[in-house]
Amino acid sequence: MKYLKMNNGLTIPVLGTGTNTFGKENNDFFAKITYDTKELSSAIKLGYRLIDTAIYYRNEAVIGKAVRESNIDRSEFFITSKIPEKKEFIETDESVKYHVEQSLKALDIGYIDLYLMHFPLETNQENLRVWRVLEEFVKRGLIKSIGVSNFNEDQLAYLIKHASIKPVLNQFQSYPGKHQQSLIDFCKANDIIPEAYQSLAKIDVKIKEVLIKLAKPYKKTWSQVVLNYQINEGLVVIPKSHSNQHQFENFDVFDFKLTNKDIETIKAMC
Repeated sequence: MKYLKMNNGLTIPVLGTGTNTFGKENNDFFAKITYDTKELSSAIKLGYRLIDTAIYYRNEAVIGKAVRESNIDRSEFFITSKIPEKKEFIETDESVKYHVEQSLKALDIGYIDLYLMHFPLETNQENLRVWRVLEEFVKRGLIKSIGVSNFNEDQLAYLIKHASIKPVLNQFQSYPGKHQQSLIDFCKANDIIPEAYQSLAKIDVKIKEVLIKLAKPYKKTWSQVVLNYQINEGLVVIPKSHSNQHQFENFDVFDFKLTNKDIETIKAMC
């Protein structure tokens, strides 16, 4: 596994797994929580250590259960969760504190490696207010690092200027056809790691056809090419799969190098 160093000196694996449908009936995002850990246990056995969840997913307890069941030392894992932007979660500082504490309780693994604001609020000032509550949890050692999700350049710039603790990471949609290159470049220029979600889920059929042809000489799948491209562009990726075979394929992306021509072809899929 490769790692990136965050601006606070801690490291993050460059590849992990999303979990928004894990531990739920029929793998349905909105379905009842089953506490079944088989998909996540499968990923952990393959070597996944970065695991991404959120309050919105309702399955933090499932993730914590899988981590404990693995019998692998807690320090080897990098667990991410997120607080929603909705009023009930962030209206007051006390509300923010309560829901972060609920995340810690549900996961039940001692501390959270990375906690994100899941979506920006209506104003930069409101973002900063919530952020300052998260900073207190870092100072207490209950959260190791804090970052954001779905923030644009202006929202990031305000936090960088006014916060005591700089965001270590910004998680946002990025894939061939929607790289969001200017946001990636802004993050890198400000020593904030860009993390891609939905790297594979929303790629256009025509773009996928090009990627399939491009992948053949490497004896890799189109999805492996996308993940390899993103990792080598300095992004963290968190593809999700319920299939052991696809989990293996998503993890098996470190043993080939794209040509400069192929890199430029993918980058042009803007």
